[in-house]
Amino acid sequence: MSKQILVVALGGNAIKQSDQQGTTEEQFHNVDVTAIQIAKIVKAGYSLVVTHGNGPQAGALLIQQEESDALVPAQTLAVCGAMTQGQIGWMMQNRLSFRLKQEGLDKPICTVVTQVEVSDQDPDFQDPSKPVGPFYTREEALQLAKEKRYIVKEVKPGTERGWRRVVPSPEPVDIVESESINDLLNGGVIVIASGGGGIPVKKNGDGSYSGVEAVIDKDRAGFKLAQAVQADRFLILTDVEKVFLNFNRSNQKALDRLTVEEAESFLAAGHFLAGSMGPKIEAAVRFVSWSGKEAIITSLDKALEAIQGKTGTHIVP
Repeated sequence: MSKQILVVALGGNAIKQSDQQGTTEEQFHNVDVTAIQIAKIVKAGYSLVVTHGNGPQAGALLIQQEESDALVPAQTLAVCGAMTQGQIGWMMQNRLSFRLKQEGLDKPICTVVTQVEVSDQDPDFQDPSKPVGPFYTREEALQLAKEKRYIVKEVKPGTERGWRRVVPSPEPVDIVESESINDLLNGGVIVIASGGGGIPVKKNGDGSYSGVEAVIDKDRAGFKLAQAVQADRFLILTDVEKVFLNFNRSNQKALDRLTVEEAESFLAAGHFLAGSMGPKIEAAVRFVSWSGKEAIITSLDKALEAIQGKTGTHIVP
């Protein structure tokens, strides 16, 4: 019997915590903690494809590009996406290889620098929605909008530093390197792919691809990745053990199991924020509707327990 294919989508906290500066040392430590959990999943016998976000890293790199533009030419957002894919992929390969050896496993790991096709007519180019980079106060954000022509939005209402820069986040249409990813997976390789949602590209009239100035949502791209590898399960890891209704309120309620119909109803009612749990629920619903199999949302430290059905929120047909 062949191993079940599991696509794991890692949240930003797997690489950089919100209260951290984002130094190399901090990020390596966070990735190491993540690698310990992923190694447990591999040891349990799953065939694994890992994807991850890159919002903080891409945002920080953009700032570095802009600040040094007087000395060297600033690179585009698409190039920053490629650079952070390589950065995070290396960190994951480095630590996961070590943690697998500690579990007595010698498994090859490969990062695929992944292009994801989008449409340049996507409506998000007119109303950008993807937060990147650090959090700002309202005053800081509005000043940056004035000075640097950033598009800024309040993404955590009611908090002191709840504003961030936003960039276009078009829908992923197709994963360009899907054949290579499948070849590696079929060869027993743990694949890290579509990092940061993939490098957004558009298809030109001559069949070539060119970069697009955007950041694709990693959960939506994770669904496309799950489709591409015919995944048996889709695991979305975030910073909460379960999905909640009325999150952070006195009447919050943890959800153990959600049907697609229930999830869509709660989404429509505004229970899940667009910049937070909303895209995760949406991606989970897409996967379950397409595959007839379950998607799971849980925290990193509960990943294996959630796969075993002991915790997490399970979205089912």
